[in-house]
Amino acid sequence: MDQALQHLVNGTVLGGTYALLGIGLTLIFGVMRVVNFTHGELYAFGAYMVYALVSLLGINFYLSLLLAALLGAALGAAIELLLLRPLRRADIDSVMLVMIGAALVLQNAEMWGWGGVAKLVPSPFAGTPLVVGPVSVMPLRIFVLLVACALLLGFWLLLDRTRAGTAMRATFQDAEAAALMGVRVGWVNTATFAIGSGLAAAAGALLGPVFMVSPTMGDLVGLKAFAIVILGGLGNLPGAAIGGFALGYIEEFGGGYVSTEYRDAFGFLLIILVLAIRPQGLVAPRERVG
Repeated sequence: MDQALQHLVNGTVLGGTYALLGIGLTLIFGVMRVVNFTHGELYAFGAYMVYALVSLLGINFYLSLLLAALLGAALGAAIELLLLRPLRRADIDSVMLVMIGAALVLQNAEMWGWGGVAKLVPSPFAGTPLVVGPVSVMPLRIFVLLVACALLLGFWLLLDRTRAGTAMRATFQDAEAAALMGVRVGWVNTATFAIGSGLAAAAGALLGPVFMVSPTMGDLVGLKAFAIVILGGLGNLPGAAIGGFALGYIEEFGGGYVSTEYRDAFGFLLIILVLAIRPQGLVAPRERVG
Protein backbone atom coordinates (compact mmCIF):
# COMPACT_ATOMS: atom_id res chain seq x y z
CA MET A 1 0.00 0.00 0.00
CA ASP A 2 2.81 2.39 0.89
CA GLN A 3 4.52 1.71 -2.44
CA ALA A 4 1.25 2.32 -4.30
CA LEU A 5 0.84 5.72 -2.62
CA GLN A 6 4.39 6.65 -3.59
CA HIS A 7 3.76 5.71 -7.22
CA LEU A 8 0.48 7.65 -7.15
CA VAL A 9 2.29 10.82 -6.05
CA ASN A 10 5.06 10.38 -8.62
CA GLY A 11 2.53 9.68 -11.37
CA THR A 12 0.54 12.79 -10.48
CA VAL A 13 3.65 14.98 -10.74
CA LEU A 14 4.57 13.48 -14.11
CA GLY A 15 0.98 13.56 -15.35
CA GLY A 16 0.66 17.29 -14.69
CA THR A 17 3.47 18.14 -17.09
CA TYR A 18 2.24 15.58 -19.61
CA ALA A 19 -1.15 17.31 -19.50
CA LEU A 20 0.53 20.61 -20.44
CA LEU A 21 2.13 18.90 -23.44
CA GLY A 22 -1.10 17.23 -24.53
CA ILE A 23 -3.27 20.33 -24.20
CA GLY A 24 -0.82 22.45 -26.19
CA LEU A 25 -0.68 19.91 -29.01
CA THR A 26 -4.41 19.23 -29.19
CA LEU A 27 -5.18 22.96 -29.09
CA ILE A 28 -3.01 23.53 -32.17
CA PHE A 29 -4.55 20.56 -33.96
CA GLY A 30 -8.11 21.52 -33.03
CA VAL A 31 -7.86 25.16 -34.11
CA MET A 32 -5.44 24.93 -37.05
CA ARG A 33 -5.72 21.27 -38.13
CA VAL A 34 -1.90 21.17 -38.10
CA VAL A 35 0.08 18.20 -36.82
CA ASN A 36 2.83 19.99 -34.90
CA PHE A 37 5.96 17.86 -35.18
CA THR A 38 8.00 20.61 -33.50
CA HIS A 39 6.21 20.11 -30.18
CA GLY A 40 8.91 17.90 -28.67
CA GLU A 41 11.66 20.30 -29.78
CA LEU A 42 9.80 23.22 -28.20
CA TYR A 43 9.79 21.19 -24.98
CA ALA A 44 13.58 20.80 -25.28
CA PHE A 45 13.88 24.51 -26.13
CA GLY A 46 12.19 25.43 -22.84
CA ALA A 47 14.56 23.19 -20.89
CA TYR A 48 17.63 24.69 -22.58
CA MET A 49 16.39 28.22 -22.01
CA VAL A 50 16.10 27.58 -18.28
CA TYR A 51 19.62 26.16 -18.28
CA ALA A 52 20.98 29.18 -20.15
CA LEU A 53 19.15 31.75 -18.03
CA VAL A 54 20.01 30.16 -14.67
CA SER A 55 23.48 28.67 -15.24
CA LEU A 56 24.98 31.04 -17.78
CA LEU A 57 23.25 34.37 -17.10
CA GLY A 58 22.62 33.93 -13.37
CA ILE A 59 18.97 34.97 -13.57
CA ASN A 60 16.59 34.05 -10.75
CA PHE A 61 15.28 30.48 -11.13
CA TYR A 62 11.59 31.38 -10.90
CA LEU A 63 11.91 34.28 -13.32
CA SER A 64 13.82 31.99 -15.68
CA LEU A 65 10.88 29.58 -15.80
CA LEU A 66 8.56 32.41 -16.86
CA LEU A 67 11.02 33.73 -19.43
CA ALA A 68 11.55 30.25 -20.89
CA ALA A 69 7.80 29.80 -21.40
CA LEU A 70 7.51 33.27 -22.99
CA LEU A 71 10.46 32.59 -25.29
CA GLY A 72 8.85 29.30 -26.31
CA ALA A 73 5.63 31.16 -27.12
CA ALA A 74 7.60 33.72 -29.16
CA LEU A 75 9.34 30.92 -31.09
CA GLY A 76 5.97 29.29 -31.74
CA ALA A 77 4.55 32.56 -33.06
CA ALA A 78 7.56 32.92 -35.37
CA ILE A 79 7.06 29.37 -36.70
CA GLU A 80 3.41 30.09 -37.44
CA LEU A 81 4.09 33.42 -39.14
CA LEU A 82 7.10 32.33 -41.19
CA LEU A 83 6.26 28.72 -42.03
CA LEU A 84 2.58 27.97 -41.56
CA ARG A 85 0.85 31.19 -42.62
CA PRO A 86 2.30 31.06 -46.19
CA LEU A 87 1.03 27.45 -46.38
CA ARG A 88 -2.50 28.20 -45.21
CA ARG A 89 -4.04 26.88 -48.44
CA ALA A 90 -1.46 24.15 -49.05
CA ASP A 91 -2.28 20.44 -48.80
CA ILE A 92 -1.68 18.61 -45.52
CA ASP A 93 1.28 16.65 -46.91
CA SER A 94 3.21 19.84 -47.63
CA VAL A 95 2.49 21.23 -44.17
CA MET A 96 3.59 18.00 -42.50
CA LEU A 97 6.86 17.96 -44.45
CA VAL A 98 7.57 21.57 -43.47
CA MET A 99 6.89 20.84 -39.79
CA ILE A 100 9.09 17.73 -39.84
CA GLY A 101 11.86 19.83 -41.41
CA ALA A 102 11.40 22.53 -38.78
CA ALA A 103 11.71 19.92 -36.02
CA LEU A 104 14.95 18.61 -37.52
CA VAL A 105 16.34 22.15 -37.83
CA LEU A 106 15.52 22.92 -34.19
CA GLN A 107 17.08 19.70 -32.93
CA ASN A 108 20.27 20.16 -34.95
CA ALA A 109 20.48 23.79 -33.85
CA GLU A 110 20.35 22.60 -30.23
CA MET A 111 23.04 20.01 -30.95
CA TRP A 112 25.22 22.64 -32.66
CA GLY A 113 24.69 25.28 -30.00
CA TRP A 114 24.87 23.20 -26.84
CA GLY A 115 26.82 20.09 -27.86
CA GLY A 116 25.84 16.50 -27.22
CA VAL A 117 26.70 16.44 -23.51
CA ALA A 118 23.68 16.49 -21.18
CA LYS A 119 23.30 19.55 -18.95
CA LEU A 120 22.13 19.81 -15.35
CA VAL A 121 19.88 22.72 -14.41
CA PRO A 122 20.51 23.94 -10.82
CA SER A 123 17.46 24.65 -8.68
CA PRO A 124 17.03 26.45 -5.35
CA PHE A 125 15.23 23.50 -3.76
CA ALA A 126 16.76 21.23 -1.14
CA GLY A 127 18.03 17.82 -2.20
CA THR A 128 16.44 16.02 0.74
CA PRO A 129 12.91 14.67 0.24
CA LEU A 130 9.90 15.69 2.27
CA VAL A 131 8.46 12.70 4.12
CA VAL A 132 4.72 12.61 4.86
CA GLY A 133 3.79 9.28 6.37
CA PRO A 134 4.78 6.53 3.94
CA VAL A 135 5.29 8.96 1.05
CA SER A 136 8.49 10.86 0.29
CA VAL A 137 8.72 13.44 -2.48
CA MET A 138 11.36 15.94 -3.52
CA PRO A 139 10.39 19.61 -2.95
CA LEU A 140 11.21 20.34 -6.60
CA ARG A 141 8.63 17.82 -7.78
CA ILE A 142 5.97 19.38 -5.54
CA PHE A 143 6.78 22.75 -7.08
CA VAL A 144 6.55 21.29 -10.58
CA LEU A 145 3.10 19.84 -9.85
CA LEU A 146 1.79 23.09 -8.33
CA VAL A 147 3.01 25.20 -11.27
CA ALA A 148 1.64 22.71 -13.79
CA CYS A 149 -1.79 22.77 -12.11
CA ALA A 150 -1.69 26.59 -11.99
CA LEU A 151 -0.91 26.71 -15.72
CA LEU A 152 -3.75 24.30 -16.48
CA LEU A 153 -6.15 26.45 -14.44
CA GLY A 154 -4.90 29.62 -16.12
CA PHE A 155 -5.34 28.06 -19.55
CA TRP A 156 -8.92 27.06 -18.70
CA LEU A 157 -9.71 30.58 -17.48
CA LEU A 158 -8.23 32.02 -20.68
CA LEU A 159 -10.44 29.83 -22.85
CA ASP A 160 -13.58 30.18 -20.76
CA ARG A 161 -13.52 33.75 -19.46
CA THR A 162 -11.85 35.96 -22.08
CA ARG A 163 -12.75 37.29 -25.53
CA ALA A 164 -9.56 35.76 -26.93
CA GLY A 165 -10.61 32.40 -25.54
CA THR A 166 -14.06 32.77 -27.07
CA ALA A 167 -12.47 33.49 -30.46
CA MET A 168 -10.24 30.44 -30.10
CA ARG A 169 -13.15 28.20 -29.15
CA ALA A 170 -15.19 29.53 -32.06
CA THR A 171 -12.33 28.84 -34.48
CA PHE A 172 -11.90 25.42 -32.87
CA GLN A 173 -15.53 24.55 -33.63
CA ASP A 174 -15.90 26.12 -37.09
CA ALA A 175 -13.23 28.39 -38.55
CA GLU A 176 -15.36 29.53 -41.52
CA ALA A 177 -18.31 30.51 -39.35
CA ALA A 178 -15.96 32.29 -36.92
CA ALA A 179 -14.47 34.30 -39.80
CA LEU A 180 -17.96 35.29 -40.99
CA MET A 181 -18.70 36.57 -37.47
CA GLY A 182 -15.66 38.85 -37.55
CA VAL A 183 -13.05 36.69 -35.85
CA ARG A 184 -9.57 37.34 -37.26
CA VAL A 185 -8.76 33.69 -37.82
CA GLY A 186 -5.19 34.36 -38.96
CA TRP A 187 -4.23 36.03 -35.69
CA VAL A 188 -6.16 33.42 -33.72
CA ASN A 189 -3.99 30.81 -35.40
CA THR A 190 -0.84 32.71 -34.44
CA ALA A 191 -1.99 33.10 -30.83
CA THR A 192 -3.00 29.44 -30.70
CA PHE A 193 0.36 28.21 -31.94
CA ALA A 194 2.15 30.58 -29.56
CA ILE A 195 0.13 29.39 -26.55
CA GLY A 196 0.55 25.72 -27.45
CA SER A 197 4.29 26.24 -27.92
CA GLY A 198 4.51 28.16 -24.66
CA LEU A 199 2.86 25.28 -22.79
CA ALA A 200 5.34 22.82 -24.32
CA ALA A 201 8.27 25.08 -23.39
CA ALA A 202 6.84 25.49 -19.87
CA ALA A 203 6.69 21.70 -19.48
CA GLY A 204 10.33 21.46 -20.59
CA ALA A 205 11.33 24.28 -18.27
CA LEU A 206 9.65 22.55 -15.32
CA LEU A 207 11.09 19.10 -16.00
CA GLY A 208 14.52 20.36 -17.09
CA PRO A 209 15.73 20.69 -13.47
CA VAL A 210 14.20 17.28 -12.62
CA PHE A 211 15.94 15.38 -15.43
CA MET A 212 19.04 16.01 -17.52
CA VAL A 213 18.77 18.36 -20.52
CA SER A 214 19.97 16.97 -23.87
CA PRO A 215 19.37 17.76 -27.57
CA THR A 216 17.44 14.52 -28.12
CA MET A 217 15.16 14.86 -25.10
CA GLY A 218 12.33 16.10 -27.30
CA ASP A 219 12.15 12.97 -29.47
CA LEU A 220 10.43 10.66 -27.00
CA VAL A 221 8.48 13.50 -25.42
CA GLY A 222 7.07 14.45 -28.83
CA LEU A 223 5.85 10.89 -29.32
CA LYS A 224 4.32 10.94 -25.84
CA ALA A 225 2.51 14.18 -26.64
CA PHE A 226 0.89 12.50 -29.64
CA ALA A 227 0.08 9.52 -27.42
CA ILE A 228 -1.69 11.83 -24.97
CA VAL A 229 -3.75 13.42 -27.75
CA ILE A 230 -4.77 9.99 -29.04
CA LEU A 231 -5.67 8.81 -25.54
CA GLY A 232 -7.85 11.84 -24.86
CA GLY A 233 -9.40 12.00 -28.32
CA LEU A 234 -8.30 14.18 -31.23
CA GLY A 235 -9.27 17.80 -30.68
CA ASN A 236 -10.57 17.22 -27.13
CA LEU A 237 -9.00 19.58 -24.58
CA PRO A 238 -10.37 17.95 -21.38
CA GLY A 239 -9.44 14.60 -22.89
CA ALA A 240 -5.85 15.80 -23.38
CA ALA A 241 -5.59 16.63 -19.67
CA ILE A 242 -7.05 13.24 -18.73
CA GLY A 243 -4.75 11.52 -21.21
CA GLY A 244 -1.72 13.29 -19.72
CA PHE A 245 -2.46 12.09 -16.22
CA ALA A 246 -3.35 8.60 -17.50
CA LEU A 247 0.01 8.34 -19.25
CA GLY A 248 1.84 9.54 -16.14
CA TYR A 249 0.13 6.95 -13.97
CA ILE A 250 0.58 4.03 -16.38
CA GLU A 251 4.28 4.81 -16.76
CA GLU A 252 4.86 5.17 -13.03
CA PHE A 253 2.91 2.08 -11.96
CA GLY A 254 4.21 0.01 -14.87
CA GLY A 255 7.79 1.01 -14.13
CA GLY A 256 7.32 0.38 -10.41
CA TYR A 257 5.59 -2.98 -10.53
CA VAL A 258 6.86 -4.50 -13.79
CA SER A 259 10.17 -3.02 -14.98
CA THR A 260 11.68 0.44 -15.21
CA GLU A 261 13.36 -0.58 -18.46
CA TYR A 262 9.99 -0.70 -20.21
CA ARG A 263 8.24 2.24 -18.55
CA ASP A 264 8.17 4.25 -21.78
CA ALA A 265 6.59 1.31 -23.60
CA PHE A 266 3.63 1.00 -21.24
CA GLY A 267 2.04 4.22 -22.48
CA PHE A 268 2.14 3.05 -26.09
CA LEU A 269 0.68 -0.32 -25.10
CA LEU A 270 -2.14 1.65 -23.48
CA ILE A 271 -2.69 3.50 -26.77
CA ILE A 272 -3.04 0.21 -28.65
CA LEU A 273 -5.58 -0.99 -26.08
CA VAL A 274 -7.57 2.27 -26.20
CA LEU A 275 -7.61 2.33 -30.01
CA ALA A 276 -8.85 -1.26 -30.04
CA ILE A 277 -11.69 -0.59 -27.58
CA ARG A 278 -12.46 3.14 -28.02
CA PRO A 279 -11.00 4.48 -31.28
CA GLN A 280 -12.40 7.94 -30.47
CA GLY A 281 -10.27 8.13 -27.30
CA LEU A 282 -11.03 8.03 -23.60
CA VAL A 283 -13.20 11.14 -23.89
CA ALA A 284 -15.30 11.30 -27.04
CA PRO A 285 -15.19 14.76 -28.70
CA ARG A 286 -18.41 16.68 -29.12
CA GLU A 287 -19.66 16.70 -32.67
CA ARG A 288 -21.06 19.86 -34.26
CA VAL A 289 -24.58 19.30 -35.55
CA GLY A 290 -25.63 21.22 -38.60
